[in-house]
Amino acid sequence: MGKAAYGWMIMKDDNIPGTVVRTSTIPEELGRLVYLLTDKTGTLTQNEMIFKRLHLGTVSYGTDTMDEIQSHIINSYSQVHSQNSGNSTSSTPSRKPQSSAPKVRKSVSSRIHEAVKAIALCHNVTPVYESRAGVSAETEYAEVDQDFSDENRTYQASSPDEVALVQWTESVGLTLVNRDLTSMQLKTPGGHILTYYILQIFPFTSESKRMGIIVRDESSGEITFYMKGADVAMSTIVQYNDWLEEECGNMAREGLRTLVVAKKSLTEEQYQDFESRYNQAKLSIHDRNLKVAAVVESLEREMELLCLTGVEDQLQTDVRPTLEMLRNAGIKIWMLTGDKLETATCIAKSSHLVSRNQDIHIFRPVATRGEAHLELNAFRRKHDCALVISGDSLEVCLKYYEHEFVELACQCPAVVCCRCSPTQKAHIVKLLQHHTGKRTCAIGDGGNDVSMIQAADCGIGIEGKEGKQASLAADFSITQFKHIGRLLMVHGRNSYKRSAALGQFVMHRGLIISTMQAVFSSVFYFASVPLYQGFLMVGYATIYTMFPVFSLVLDQDVKPEMALLYPELYKDLTKGRSLSFKTFLIWVLISIYQGGILMYGALLLFESEFVHVVAISFTALILTELLMVALTIRTWHWLMVVAEFLSLGCYVASLAFLNEYFGIGRVSFGAFLDVAFITTVTFLWKVSAITVVSCLPLYILKYLKRKFSPPSYSKLTS
Repeated sequence: MGKAAYGWMIMKDDNIPGTVVRTSTIPEELGRLVYLLTDKTGTLTQNEMIFKRLHLGTVSYGTDTMDEIQSHIINSYSQVHSQNSGNSTSSTPSRKPQSSAPKVRKSVSSRIHEAVKAIALCHNVTPVYESRAGVSAETEYAEVDQDFSDENRTYQASSPDEVALVQWTESVGLTLVNRDLTSMQLKTPGGHILTYYILQIFPFTSESKRMGIIVRDESSGEITFYMKGADVAMSTIVQYNDWLEEECGNMAREGLRTLVVAKKSLTEEQYQDFESRYNQAKLSIHDRNLKVAAVVESLEREMELLCLTGVEDQLQTDVRPTLEMLRNAGIKIWMLTGDKLETATCIAKSSHLVSRNQDIHIFRPVATRGEAHLELNAFRRKHDCALVISGDSLEVCLKYYEHEFVELACQCPAVVCCRCSPTQKAHIVKLLQHHTGKRTCAIGDGGNDVSMIQAADCGIGIEGKEGKQASLAADFSITQFKHIGRLLMVHGRNSYKRSAALGQFVMHRGLIISTMQAVFSSVFYFASVPLYQGFLMVGYATIYTMFPVFSLVLDQDVKPEMALLYPELYKDLTKGRSLSFKTFLIWVLISIYQGGILMYGALLLFESEFVHVVAISFTALILTELLMVALTIRTWHWLMVVAEFLSLGCYVASLAFLNEYFGIGRVSFGAFLDVAFITTVTFLWKVSAITVVSCLPLYILKYLKRKFSPPSYSKLTS
């Protein structure tokens, strides 16, 4: 019931709206996590790309100077159309310098024109028109009448980066309005439609890290090969330049995902030659992929570098303070992502997963046992530095040096694993559990994180752009990454502390009455006479003590604001001191002490009216229980006070009509409770005396403990 209550409280918390508890059995796990394994794209970032930077070598444009690009584009296209010669005039100057030895430096305007055109053409994006009226009618309509209304258009592509680039070219005036298998149509700022025929397309692969397209301009018949890709892949393909590497580094440090765009003009003969060789390679039976790649590579030489683009995948709101908080709480954060090493490192820095002044050890790619050994030794010599490692190297290390690697990695403040497959993610979780024995938590947003979420002790899913697979497979589902702070610091802490108190109190409640029965029987030569009959036993565990004990689920040692302000308090929880053999034994001793005192007290003080022993001991027992709940509570809630008085009221009321139960075994003594006796001063005095002896020492001990070794949170609450 307590666990169900914690789940209900988490779902009702207005500060973390949309949170769903899918597993009601483990809310306490949230309070003792040591490792948090998180995905990057869509979990730490929003998975929404925004075009931020265009660099042309001599000049760089940022978000604040995009209007300059727009005016250049409008001017260059208006010139082209005023001469009424399609695209040929603007393209001819770009062709001449290629053959002539002395390079003619092109004007900025023509370079922007070329760069924007390349970005608008080199991609795999399809514009989709959705009708207000109905889909089927609209498709015919769009094809027949070519109604390119801007508000109906959305772009579809496999990667959000490409959509961001095409949306940007639309914003500066060159719009992709139509695309099919063989052609693409662009709309200029003046409203003219330019048609390009797609001759070949070379899709992006994770091995090549680049994509290319060969198009023919309808108006001029000119053939151009455009290419864009990662800087690592493109730096060897483009003509020599002195700025690409440096600018890529600068953009990566700003957290931008970079793409290099290049082009090459082809003559009709060059293209025909390429096409025949390409088709020949595609028909070969042996090593087809290698031959096709070789033919494409014959084109990828001395390409003209057009520009470098920077796209930002924005971090989710409040990711930095949340990660900061988790790190201060002593939680070690591992980022497991499928992204490339540079981007992963960069996001790790920008999200403050790795703090500013911290060293980063980038684990060199290793393929053999010897290399892994050398690299591990190099890493061992570094202290307190974050680790960045790729999935392949990780695989090799785990194959030969599993124990050593995990031991070293666990000492790192942060670990970033890039190029990880879903199975690797789950494998890392299991390794941590196996080697450290500590609690792990996995958080992700896509289907590729499901295996990791299910392998962890506690799985958290985020409902993101990639559907609900992760959130449905997880134990807890949240809407934003920042909610994890409150989920762990406040709800995790409270659930763990309350469950510990509740569990130990239930043990105490059962043990104290067992001790009394044992003492009672031993005094009577171990006769098998029950001390409390039917309803008293039932009532003891239910109506008389249920409400106060259950009200412990409302107890909190630290206010939520304090728990969030001082995440260091969370570190104490991971040591597991709230519920351990030590605390269990303390409660056992308390139960034996109190049970013994209550029973012996009742037997000692009631020599004369021995028949009243049940009434006296049971009354003292109920009072003791209520006082013990009051002793355990750290922060009072009005419902707790109500519960205490309600239980006491129930007990007093029941004395009147349950009097037949307050004799010891109706057969053996035949004594019944007389109301007259209960109201006498001696009864009240003696019950009070027994209760005080059983509870006062504990109150004194608690006071002394708080005085001389107060818990860390009490220093903050005082």
